[in-house]
Amino acid sequence: MTDLLFQTDAYLQEFAAQVTAQVEGGVLLDRTAFYPGGGGQPHDTGTLTAVSRAYPITKVAKVNGQVVHFMAGELPAVGTAVTGQLDWPRRYQLMRTHTAMHILCGVVWRDYGAQVTGGNMDPLQGRMDFEFETMRQELVAEIETAVNREVAAARDVRVQILPREEAFQIPDLIRTKINLLPAGIAEVRTVELVGLDLQADGGTHVANTREVGRMRIVDYKSKGKINKRIYVELEA
Repeated sequence: MTDLLFQTDAYLQEFAAQVTAQVEGGVLLDRTAFYPGGGGQPHDTGTLTAVSRAYPITKVAKVNGQVVHFMAGELPAVGTAVTGQLDWPRRYQLMRTHTAMHILCGVVWRDYGAQVTGGNMDPLQGRMDFEFETMRQELVAEIETAVNREVAAARDVRVQILPREEAFQIPDLIRTKINLLPAGIAEVRTVELVGLDLQADGGTHVANTREVGRMRIVDYKSKGKINKRIYVELEA
């Protein structure tokens, strides 16, 4: 199995690895800092370099439980030593955005008790759906003020990998309407915005909420009787 370096060090931009297998269109590595996508966060991009040849990574995805690094053209041979280099500006924007989504989720849960019904993100923008019966401009303005207060509060972001039994003793660990955690997993990775939010989560985050920067709620829509969508953008 691939050692998932991003789970414990989201700031790792470059790493050494070895090709362990070739699959259709890509390779497996013994270790990787490339996030394969999931939980609404897109996959990373970047390059693998072997000696003097660079292999651009077009996609990273989990296939049959394995992290596959897809690339166009010829693949590096099994056993090849490679250096992985993330597209760091893009990754860091996604880290800021993912933490912003947790701030939004934490504020809405704390202040209004609304569960998340869906969400997605791109660099510096995202959307999240909540169980609200009604939404109006005044409520949106309240939420925007509250989330930016949490950014300014400079809350530390802590990541832990816990035994399943211990993790599921945490109240409200699953903040989504549907529990997306696979059945039978032995460990659960949690992300805590200290003093605001604690959730099961597999993505990458900044170390402190102040890194998110100012958030703007740029739009909101009704997606059903008790489903309202909030759109967020971050400053570049």
